[in-house]
Amino acid sequence: MTTTGTGIFYDGLTSDRHEVAVELGGDAVRVSAPGGATLAQWRFTDIAPLTTPAGVLRIGLANAKVAARLEIHDQALAAALLGRTKPADRTGLTDDRTRVKVVAYSLAAIATLIGGAIWGVPLLADRIAPHLPAALEMRLGAAIDMEVRQALDTSTDGKPFECGTGDTARAVAARAAFARLIGALEDAAGLPLPLRAVVVRRADVNAITLPGGRIYVFDGLLTKAESVDEVAGVLGHEIGHVAHRDGTKSVLETAGLSLMFGMLLGDFTGGGAVTIAARTVLQTAYSRTAEAAADDFGANLMYKAGGDPHAVGTILLRISGKPGAAPHFLLDHPQAQERADAVNRIARPSPMKALLTSPEWDALKSICTEG
Repeated sequence: MTTTGTGIFYDGLTSDRHEVAVELGGDAVRVSAPGGATLAQWRFTDIAPLTTPAGVLRIGLANAKVAARLEIHDQALAAALLGRTKPADRTGLTDDRTRVKVVAYSLAAIATLIGGAIWGVPLLADRIAPHLPAALEMRLGAAIDMEVRQALDTSTDGKPFECGTGDTARAVAARAAFARLIGALEDAAGLPLPLRAVVVRRADVNAITLPGGRIYVFDGLLTKAESVDEVAGVLGHEIGHVAHRDGTKSVLETAGLSLMFGMLLGDFTGGGAVTIAARTVLQTAYSRTAEAAADDFGANLMYKAGGDPHAVGTILLRISGKPGAAPHFLLDHPQAQERADAVNRIARPSPMKALLTSPEWDALKSICTEG
């Protein structure tokens, strides 16, 4: 049986590679430098095989403080050395244990990521959103706005997506009427950031809110509304989402940590996360709790502004009886009658002043026909 040969020794203190002589003694293996100096002498009972490539035996000391190791390429010498180590070591259980640990750690990491996605990210979003600086939330809204416009502007007639941008007298009047309505609601709301509301050419009976105080009012809503208070009531609901930062919470939950890190760094150029955030705004309905809170905010806002707090319930009941998809502000909500009843319980008698004059309301209703 081969009891001597050569190997490669690493002392664990430096990266130096030492070519050494290996000698198997009675109860230990001796590692010697070319000059004969002993570099290491390990008892067979203390030796543990290490993870190794094929055709190479790599050993070290079990529980050693210094990660010294010996590599033997001579298969006969390797077999003789393994024949003298403990049977438990010879089976390579150390490597098996290492693999088990790696698998266990990997599973734990996966579980942590899944748990973070399910519970951690929503919790972070709920905690972070209320404390975001208004300027940062407005930058997020601007980044999402570009994606939302591309998704919503599907017209092929060449007309501008945003209504009331023309320079005719009626376009100017419509734009001024809408600005007056938004201004009255904004003054009553006392928001920490300015609103940027626009009317767009979409036939849906809808209004949506983006982070940063951006609100889209669809032309279909103006077409179906029978009074300025009905439009104002829907706007009050959407402004409630702005005040509670529901849009920001929603996109943070959906787009996840990548968008959160982008917000912390002030960088929204990561198109993937922004695209996901835009889809969230267009497709995701808020929870019933968030919607009820927006209802409460909107009803009280209408009272402060002097409009009819019950008007939003009126338009919801009218719309709910029509075929077709429910508008965004109805999704994931109680039935329309239930919601109207809830609004009526919230609403107080209003001073009932006119939010717009009759000519202003007529101008606003036609804002998308004036360019």
